[in-house]
Amino acid sequence: MVKTQIYLTECALSELETLAIQRGKKKSQLIREAIDNLLEKYNSYKRQRVLDRVAGMWKERDDLPDFTALRKSLDRSAS
Repeated sequence: MVKTQIYLTECALSELETLAIQRGKKKSQLIREAIDNLLEKYNSYKRQRVLDRVAGMWKERDDLPDFTALRKSLDRSAS
């Protein structure tokens, strides 16, 4: 881990200290969990945006193979 500093309002620090006591965790642990949750949420949102942009990008193409037939030919359980 890398050490870093953050600035909190007095109110936020007080609430964080209370929450740490209630949960039996260190303040730093709660901060790391909050950052992990934020990053997970952001990465999920970013991934969804990429999927939304590429959805249907091949729908108008007529130079592609018949993927349904191709999948059936490769399906081992169909043999």
